[in-house]
Amino acid sequence: MKHFLADFSKLIKFRLTFLVVFSASVTFLIGSQVPKDGVVPGIDWMNWLILIAGGFLVTSAANCFNEVIEVDLDRLMTRTKDRPMPSGHMTTGQGLVSGLIMGLVGTWLLGKLNIETGLLSVFSIFLYAFAYTPLKRKSPIAVFVGAIPGALPPLIGYVAAHGKIDKIAVILFLIQFVWQFPHFWAIAWVLDDDYKKAGFRLLPTTKRDSISAWFVLLSTLILIPVSLLPIWYGFGGYYIGGVSVIAGILFSYYAFVLVVKQDILSARKVMFCSFFYLPLVQLVLFFDFIK
Repeated sequence: MKHFLADFSKLIKFRLTFLVVFSASVTFLIGSQVPKDGVVPGIDWMNWLILIAGGFLVTSAANCFNEVIEVDLDRLMTRTKDRPMPSGHMTTGQGLVSGLIMGLVGTWLLGKLNIETGLLSVFSIFLYAFAYTPLKRKSPIAVFVGAIPGALPPLIGYVAAHGKIDKIAVILFLIQFVWQFPHFWAIAWVLDDDYKKAGFRLLPTTKRDSISAWFVLLSTLILIPVSLLPIWYGFGGYYIGGVSVIAGILFSYYAFVLVVKQDILSARKVMFCSFFYLPLVQLVLFFDFIK
């Protein structure tokens, strides 16, 4: 059982899946506080649990399809060669069936909330598995394409609660969309040597250099005004403003250090900062929003 759980965790990329589900669950809570037809619906905790379960399965399915497609490439990289399919613990057929089952059940659960949520989940799976995944070996544009499904979780969570896409939903999407760039590029910088074994081209210039570092810094700077959009459009207050500015400056500082030093240690600090930045901003926005 211990080995099975370890393999399953690697198959679904548990930490990534957890972050995705967390993002969707928080924006579901935000969407539950938005007036609809003049009435604030409040939090439906059963629907919240359905979103978590459905989101977990859909994200797991997308990751599973990604690994089925890249199984031969995963064997080449140190960080992925112990995943269940490249290590021989699971066949690609078993992986494909697992992904299909999780995808179908997850989409059905999300579709129970409303049809828009179900459709967004299907779009997310296809864009991640069948557009972003093959592009990773062709061009750095893959990061831009991957940022779209990567930013859909807050949109899915909000729509699951509110039932439609409005300006709040778009802003929640935009914050996570812009955040994807310093997040992915920092990871790509840290893992560039390993990525090259599989032919992945994810850094802006396809290599660790000053231009790629400047792209990381620029993206963190753009993230600051984007994170302040909730204040501009009147659904965020001083708390989210203060946190967005302070966290954004700290994020940009680490990115600036990367520009100066251009080393893996600096990129790793940007990467870890990105892990804390997004959950912090989303949580503060939720608590600031409901006051």
